[in-house]
Amino acid sequence: MSLAAPVLASEDNLRFLGRLPDGHVRLVVTSPPYNIGKEYEEKSSLERYLGDQAQVIAECARVLDRRGSLCWQVGNHVVGGEIVPLDMVLYPIFKALGLRLRNRIVWHFEHGLHCSKRLSGRHETILWFTKGDDYVFDLDAIRVPQKYPAKKHYKGPNLGKLSGNPLGKNPGDVWVIPNVKHNHVEKTAHPCQFPVELVERLVLSLTEAGDRVLDPYMGVGSALVAAVIHGREAMGCDVEPSYVRVAEARVAAALSGTLRTRPRDRAVYGERAGVGAQPATVGRVAGR
Repeated sequence: MSLAAPVLASEDNLRFLGRLPDGHVRLVVTSPPYNIGKEYEEKSSLERYLGDQAQVIAECARVLDRRGSLCWQVGNHVVGGEIVPLDMVLYPIFKALGLRLRNRIVWHFEHGLHCSKRLSGRHETILWFTKGDDYVFDLDAIRVPQKYPAKKHYKGPNLGKLSGNPLGKNPGDVWVIPNVKHNHVEKTAHPCQFPVELVERLVLSLTEAGDRVLDPYMGVGSALVAAVIHGREAMGCDVEPSYVRVAEARVAAALSGTLRTRPRDRAVYGERAGVGAQPATVGRVAGR
């Protein structure tokens, strides 16, 4: 199968999206700014932030294929020490567009800022929406090992047979994946980079070979990397030119098989069940 070259642009996402035809992509997956004043965003009122998000989300829904999925990964907006869960306040925007929520995926990680006046945040959420009821979903592509792979039925017509799916179990809606901090093999200069393996599960389960994957808040290109190493077409944009340059280099390295990423099947460092688990700094070469 001949795939189109990845498309990476340094420009405003509304302008980028505006050039795409209706139904052009199978998966939109992104992590937009949380309006907390990071170096790549201009902090504004929550109302203005939601208004800006509504415009981008509407365009993403327009360019989404009828069997496509839209995955919006967010954390919390914090104002005056008060937490505003962005998935909750963004949900009505998606719903008003007729999108259907399939899962609210909790991404759990062990490292982050340490709070003194509240419990430290150790999770973010991914809202997975589809455009309709006929959508691409390949569970087998993302199954994880059974906790008790040798367990068998002890009675009934399946007596003595394995009780679990031999291909593995459904990973559920709580995903324990290390975030990209300090000595992570994928770390770049981006302060809120998300891990490639987080996007890989979405790419593998919600698209088919050759499908288009779009990230309208591309950052340093983790979503595009996940797309190209699994034979999908990749598109993305970001307003920060320095991030786009990093993304271009990472995507090129992924295509050449030289980019190191954390393997999806590696146990989290320090897991009791992870006998022989290795530190996250030990990576793989993408595409191998």
